Amino acid sequence: MPHSPQPEPADAVAIRVDAVSKTFRTWASPAQRLIVPILHRAGGLLAHALPGLAARLQASARRRIHVHEALRDISFTLRRGEALGIVGLNGSGKSTLLQIIAGVLPATTGTVETHGRVAALLELGSGFNPELTGRENIHINAAILGLDRRQVEARLADIIAFADIGDYVDQPVKTYSSGMALRLAFSVQVHIDPDILIVDEALAVGDAAFQAKAMTRIQETLARGTTLLFVGHDLNAIRAFCQRAILLEEGRVATQGSPEEVIEEYLYRVHAKAAREGASRPIRIVEGFRSEDGGVLALHFAGGARHLALGYDDVLEIHADLHVAAEVEDAACIIDILDGRGVPLSGQRVRLPVRTAGYERLRVGLRFRTRLANGIYRVRARLVQAPALHQHHRRVLCRYESNLSFEVVENSIERFSGLFPMPVDVDVQPAGNDAAIG
Repeated sequence: MPHSPQPEPADAVAIRVDAVSKTFRTWASPAQRLIVPILHRAGGLLAHALPGLAARLQASARRRIHVHEALRDISFTLRRGEALGIVGLNGSGKSTLLQIIAGVLPATTGTVETHGRVAALLELGSGFNPELTGRENIHINAAILGLDRRQVEARLADIIAFADIGDYVDQPVKTYSSGMALRLAFSVQVHIDPDILIVDEALAVGDAAFQAKAMTRIQETLARGTTLLFVGHDLNAIRAFCQRAILLEEGRVATQGSPEEVIEEYLYRVHAKAAREGASRPIRIVEGFRSEDGGVLALHFAGGARHLALGYDDVLEIHADLHVAAEVEDAACIIDILDGRGVPLSGQRVRLPVRTAGYERLRVGLRFRTRLANGIYRVRARLVQAPALHQHHRRVLCRYESNLSFEVVENSIERFSGLFPMPVDVDVQPAGNDAAIG
């Protein structure tokens, strides 16, 4: 009697990356692509008869090739329904890794396994034919991704509505702006009900309204059990979506673990790189990092407790002890309130007074009412140098991830929904009974 198929385990592997490396070879000119193989072949033929000449030919061939190791020995496993975030500085190999997993690029060595339908948003409008209309490209891309004509027609209206490009859907894609191409590409990918969704940092190009809609759609996709591989510089999105994260540096896995651990290491390395380019050197501390120009010495609640249980609208007092050099102008201390996953909910920026000489110790105190939903919250402090009119020149001097936490134990569902109340005027008036209710 034939055996019935066993149900797939809930933790089945969706993506397995095993010892993947990728090497790119480039030549100084098109002619070198012809010359280099000839030199290699000649060197091989002369290896026994004229070993000296053969060695010189081989050396000449190597000098004409530039070898770039984009990825080196990358391995990880992602199970069905998990979300993995990948962060790293520009040039660390993030996009190359995604392209290999999506099947766009072959790995030089190593293997990649994917199980299920893969949808990948790697570049704006990737896979679109610019001469065809948006509607025609929807049909072609959906077919490539595994949908038959009947399935495409059933989802076509939803795809077009989500992309929200109006009558341009019947115009050639070459007439689209980059934002329109992005919206259409994303809409196609998320409406095929993928088992694996791969998202590069292309979403950052969309406008604010589209980004909000796209993030909501990703949340809905994850709720259905889709596996997510997410690359981007939006660290809050990685905190919100991902259970795990990987930091890539120069093509290698520098560290992996929880999103908060990996993001902390990433930010440290970002500031270490800035130090090599002229800024002050970051110094590791248990709670994160600080600068030679100053830092947070301690963060504590009034009374000394490390964790507090509070009711709605109770008063919470936080103190931050700082050490700041006098030459640091436009310094500010920021105290953030984070949710349980480390996503910042709100924060208070406190401008520091001008110092006269040397280093000065300061204490910043905050008192606020815990008008928050039931849940556990953490406290973080940052010390930044940011001229008020030039925020793009902001420099983070210290990032202090404390072990302070508090819990709002009172349920506030009757007061508001979400995490905290919004100032609002409420007006309820009789509307009469003339209108029919359908």
